[in-house]
Amino acid sequence: MTVQFPDRLSVDPNSPHYDEAILSQDVGIRFDGKEKTNVEEYCISEGWIKVAAGNAKDRFGRPMTIKLRGVVEPYIRGAEADA
Repeated sequence: MTVQFPDRLSVDPNSPHYDEAILSQDVGIRFDGKEKTNVEEYCISEGWIKVAAGNAKDRFGRPMTIKLRGVVEPYIRGAEADA
């Protein structure tokens, strides 16, 4: 079974790009061929991810993020072992 990932996905429940059904499946992100575990949001078509910038917080208590550009590949963890 293949999962159709949205073009843009966020882990922030207040974001319009949040999708609990997909996130409940343990989504992993490969960015430029390397596994990233601290991704807050991604966009496949524009080729970027947002990752937490250390322990810095914004005025609402959410982590500050930086945008990195490159090749974004979402996948379901553990699904490669089954294939």
